[in-house]
Amino acid sequence: MNRIVVPLALLLFLPLFGLAAPFLFPGSDLLASGTLSHLWNFVLGGYIASTLVLILGVGVGVFILGVGNAWIIASYDFPGKKIFEWALILPLAVPTYVMAYLFVDLLQFSGPIQSGLRSMLGMESLWFFPDPRSLSGAIWSFSFCLFPYVYLITRTAFLERSGRLIEVSETLGYSPLQGFMKLVLPMARPAIFAGMALALMEVLADFGAVSYFGVQTFATGIFKAWLSFGDRIAAVQLALGLLSFVLLIFFIEQSSRSKLRYASSSRGKTLAKSLRGKRAFFAFAFCGATLLCGFLLPAFALVQLLFKQGLTIDIRYLDWLSNSLSVSVLTAVISVVLAVFFAYSVRMNARLSWVNRLLGFGYALPGAVLAIGILSFLEIFQLAWWMSASMLVLVYAYLVRFLSSSLQSVEAGLARITPSMDASAALLGLSKGRILRRVHVPLLKRSLITAGLFVFVDVMKELPATLLLRPFNFDTLAVATYQLAADERLAELALPSLTIVLVGLFPVLLLSRVISKS
Repeated sequence: MNRIVVPLALLLFLPLFGLAAPFLFPGSDLLASGTLSHLWNFVLGGYIASTLVLILGVGVGVFILGVGNAWIIASYDFPGKKIFEWALILPLAVPTYVMAYLFVDLLQFSGPIQSGLRSMLGMESLWFFPDPRSLSGAIWSFSFCLFPYVYLITRTAFLERSGRLIEVSETLGYSPLQGFMKLVLPMARPAIFAGMALALMEVLADFGAVSYFGVQTFATGIFKAWLSFGDRIAAVQLALGLLSFVLLIFFIEQSSRSKLRYASSSRGKTLAKSLRGKRAFFAFAFCGATLLCGFLLPAFALVQLLFKQGLTIDIRYLDWLSNSLSVSVLTAVISVVLAVFFAYSVRMNARLSWVNRLLGFGYALPGAVLAIGILSFLEIFQLAWWMSASMLVLVYAYLVRFLSSSLQSVEAGLARITPSMDASAALLGLSKGRILRRVHVPLLKRSLITAGLFVFVDVMKELPATLLLRPFNFDTLAVATYQLAADERLAELALPSLTIVLVGLFPVLLLSRVISKS
């Protein structure tokens, strides 16, 4: 088993080899061509500037929404708290590109909000109303879609703090706000940075939303270079530029996570203060407005679009659904099998732990970078015909991207199984393989189902890698939603979008159930 672990793990890193291969092969024109200088002179500066503004704006947005809601939920009791503490993670069920389409549909000139305001004010146009299809609109949409990453991790950090921390700050003469700013917030800084890094990596990996908003980022540049201009060199160079952004944020996230500590002199349960009157109203309003903009309004817009379309169903819908289900189920099953193999191998041989840490990097790879790496590798070895022959290339890309999520779930399940069970089974004469089948797999049933479910949903929502690597005439729900939005056929995208959201609700509701029990 151990002899297979390292080669199999390296097999999942071929996309990175595909990005580096043009530098390594003799006669490569990657450096000799003038593509890089052309990009730098005309578009690269704009890509860098818009990408930086986007991640800075979204960083501020998810910080305000995530930290604010986490502090209110963790520290105070007010009407509606029991609902908000789990409902605030529901925006994770809405893919960013679906949120973008619904956001623009709600706020555009012909949308219900502007139409209602014009009717109320008796005006033909609202000159003061901002354009939703802009960089600021993208920041707003991403912030409300991705703030749960910060909310979940920061809420845990706030709950783990000492129950008397605020009381101590008050004895020092601090107001509750000063105690929060000077004591609580610095203690939770590593958790906040970790959550923000996860959200920002999702922003960098996105293509559907930024392209719909008309924001020129590295992701949109990669698609233009490959699909519009057929320039592999430019696509590889832009992919490497995007990868450098991701590696920087990934390094910050890993550094922040390594600093997480939960030491406290008081391990009792944190006592939440009861709010009454205006304070309770403001707490409810802040959490309610966040949930309204992040989930309730998008869900309402989807249902409205569905009724606008009527009872007619696109004849291609069943094909989209069948393709999405087949590739998602296949990837989920393979990922769970591989996760069990890697996690159990590390349990048997701790020296292989670096392999699992290396596999965790796959989730940080944006779908566009991953796809360009695979396409570059296939083109070098004249194997691009594999893409049109089957969906195995697409499944391979999903495994590279999402294996780490199932691996983490399986590792957490194995950690709960005491090593004494392995020793007892070995004394009874069972081999390592039989110990896995007869002891660990039955005990890991819940972890395996959870791992498969999360991978299944991630594959259903994945857009950039699917757009570039899907076989001919193989459209998924995500691809169909993107193409319908690009054609401004918003009413027709309601059903595939709603299907994706409903599927995404399963792991979110599972997570919310865990939160409500904890």
